[in-house]
Amino acid sequence: MKKAVSLSKKLIPISIGVFFIYLSYQNTTPEDRQNIYKYIKNADYRFVFLSTFFGMLSHVSRAVRWQLLLAPLGFRPRTINSVLAVLIGYLSNLGIPRSGELLRATAMDRYENIPFQKGFGTVIAERVVDLILLFFCILLALGLQYDLITESLSLNDLNFFQTLISLIILAIALFFCRKFFLQSTHPINEIIKKFFQGIWEGMITIKYMKNKGLFIAHTIFIWTMYVLMFWIIKFSIPETVRLGINALIPAFAIGGLSISATNGGIGIYPYSVSIVLIAFGISKESSLAFGWIMWTCQTLMIVTFGAMAFFTLPLVNRQK
Repeated sequence: MKKAVSLSKKLIPISIGVFFIYLSYQNTTPEDRQNIYKYIKNADYRFVFLSTFFGMLSHVSRAVRWQLLLAPLGFRPRTINSVLAVLIGYLSNLGIPRSGELLRATAMDRYENIPFQKGFGTVIAERVVDLILLFFCILLALGLQYDLITESLSLNDLNFFQTLISLIILAIALFFCRKFFLQSTHPINEIIKKFFQGIWEGMITIKYMKNKGLFIAHTIFIWTMYVLMFWIIKFSIPETVRLGINALIPAFAIGGLSISATNGGIGIYPYSVSIVLIAFGISKESSLAFGWIMWTCQTLMIVTFGAMAFFTLPLVNRQK
């Protein structure tokens, strides 16, 4: 049974990615695919390399930010180990989604003597902060398309009273579920409690950080680099140069959500990004080329530097 569950965790994300690759193939003609290949082949790769540079800066900043989270727990890992562990984590996520967080904590446990539970708690806290930032990007994307949203709501004739009643019922249901889980001693409930307790303990480290301003600065810098590495790709394809922030932010937000659906967003990332860009008047061929260039750029960066980190980490710590 455990083998079947483990195998499904690997196969389901890959299957989703393969499905969206097939969907992209089905929705394009041979001529379309030839044009997509031409756009990719003739792209200005100076901007692609610049996008990779922005990505690497974000990873280094993430490693330094992680050190700030570990400091209140009494740990001060070497920066090189933090950077290498972050890169290995991203590489691992390409194979098995969310496995990178476990591997990062394991690497710090082995080479910096940071207990796995505490290291993993800070990684969870870090992910919660990033989730908040992604949610902010989604809200910003919705705000930039306010007219489109209000038009959609008016067409759907939204009933405010029914919506309010539904939200109240949902809140009551969540209240009783929470009360049940807190009182229950079932093993599964205990696992759930420990999971959320780990999130809470990780968030507490943010509360006791001495350099909260530096943590916020790194967070803003990381997400600024994410946006820049996405935005700069538009200059690699002539047709997408004219895209404004009102189109790129929604595409960026949708792309960010799609990455968690499969191994590094394989298949679904280019397809979802292209759907948004098409809505802003970009041709199907150019939008798919944009998505595939962006995804390939990110993936090659992670594979290259992640593999290097995988072999470098033991060498840097060979005495241990």
